[in-house]
Amino acid sequence: MLPLLLASSSVYRRQLLSRLRLPFTCSSPDIDESHRKNESAVELVKRLAEHKARALAANHPGHLIIGSDQVAALEGRIIGKPHTFENAREQLLAASGKRVSFLTGLALLNTETGHCQVDCVPFTVQMRELDVERIERYLRIEQPYDCAGSFKAEGLGVSLFQSTEGPDATSLVGLPLIRLVDMLVAEGVQIP
Repeated sequence: MLPLLLASSSVYRRQLLSRLRLPFTCSSPDIDESHRKNESAVELVKRLAEHKARALAANHPGHLIIGSDQVAALEGRIIGKPHTFENAREQLLAASGKRVSFLTGLALLNTETGHCQVDCVPFTVQMRELDVERIERYLRIEQPYDCAGSFKAEGLGVSLFQSTEGPDATSLVGLPLIRLVDMLVAEGVQIP
């Protein structure tokens, strides 16, 4: 098996990939993640996932490189990481009682053959009706300022959900393992 490289500095993606019990290393690509004019959210995450993988290819020949990128969309508008308490409060207030779509782009690049598999895995969260007090209590406890949508689904953030819908719950955290396993198997990786 070719060595596996995760093109990310995300602790959440590292934790998810560890579930597959495959040896891997991590390296963070330095790319421009700007949204292009007239680019859909799906096109954006697929492009960025592939770009992250390809950005590391020259320095990692003979590797399988995993790239991933995620955006959240509310009422057709992309919402990013809040970075601050105030921004997170505003995002959660805006999402109260609504459906938030998460789109996770995934790429697996074989640097030996140049073959790159790219996909987008959707996941939707129906948010509960949230008041300011509940939102602020949640934010003080979990501080999800580095998470698209302003919550950590793998933690207390799940208490903000009314329901979820999608083919792979791990895509909500940022690395769709079910689809990744398909891609790895297509490259000859045996799991487990």
